Amino acid sequence: MSSYSLTLQNLTKSFGRRLIFKDINAEFSSGNIYGFAGSNGSGKSTLAKIVSGVLSPSSGKVIHQFNEAEVISEELHKHIGFVSPYLILYDEFSAEENLLHSMSIRGLNPNKEKIKSFLDDFNLYDRRKDLLKGYSSGMKQRIKFIFALIHNPSILIFDEPTSNLDNKGKEVVYKLIEEESKDKLIILASNEDSDLALCKTTLHVEDYLQLETRVKDKV
Repeated sequence: MSSYSLTLQNLTKSFGRRLIFKDINAEFSSGNIYGFAGSNGSGKSTLAKIVSGVLSPSSGKVIHQFNEAEVISEELHKHIGFVSPYLILYDEFSAEENLLHSMSIRGLNPNKEKIKSFLDDFNLYDRRKDLLKGYSSGMKQRIKFIFALIHNPSILIFDEPTSNLDNKGKEVVYKLIEEESKDKLIILASNEDSDLALCKTTLHVEDYLQLETRVKDKV
């Protein structure tokens, strides 16, 4: 079984004179679900972006390791699946076209059976030919999960994973998270109690504006 680990070393981020967080030190490993928690504007989404390689830290290091070998930044996209409300999809394409295009960009052979399976799981197969511009916000959120999973990544980073989802959609996502966590490293950036209840350990971003930092373990 493959293993994946993530290490944050003295991670600090500022925007201009505004300090978002300072000196985060933490370690994460596959087979677990972790949380990044905090109130709106606390920096949890910023931290998720830095971990995923979308943003750079002001100082400190983010170290990704696959089977104990460090993953270079140019290869990071092969290992990460990322979901967030601010990801942009191709509204002028159908759901199926979006997924086929995504697989092509990643150098994957188009696999319509795999796509069908994911669309079935998220109750979207009957709408696969519809343009995304006609999708509701909840349907688009479900499509983003398929984008994140299609290349079988080793680490999944979900920023506000249940945003725009109804209760049925949340149940599907929670079941997926628990299943994927058996052999993957999963991070949930959220302030929803029901999301964070899935996490083994929760890192409270606002704690890292204090002199003494800590990671709070779930009781």
